[in-house]
Amino acid sequence: MDTAPVTPMTVTRAITLELIDQSGSATPLAAQLCYDKSDPYAVTASFVTGPTEVRWVFARELLAEGLYEPTGDGDVHVWPCIDARGSAVTILELTSPDGEALMQARSRDLTEFLANTETLVPAGSESDFVDFTAALQDLLR
Repeated sequence: MDTAPVTPMTVTRAITLELIDQSGSATPLAAQLCYDKSDPYAVTASFVTGPTEVRWVFARELLAEGLYEPTGDGDVHVWPCIDARGSAVTILELTSPDGEALMQARSRDLTEFLANTETLVPAGSESDFVDFTAALQDLLR
């Protein structure tokens, strides 16, 4: 009987962000980050806003680079910062036709999440985990 350990397919982490309004005031916002080995380039962030959940999908590499330098093009921008208490935070700016949201996360939370994703799929090896045949079949449907 084979008792090899089963490798997990996803990494999920609940975090609390601070939603920053136009006056600079911060409101706690529950969020969940999810990384799925079957989509190795992407991270999904889900935000609970009252009765609804908002989901954003963006590149894992974008989040990782944004811990150290401003990065992003289009709808998602990420950059490092220091909060009012002197703690390292990472700013996430999300833009859509419905508006924009500016929020900050503790950089330590994001670093730990990303380290866990790299145990599943090391950075730079994402293409080894993509099922190109299935992706092509999806495109041709």
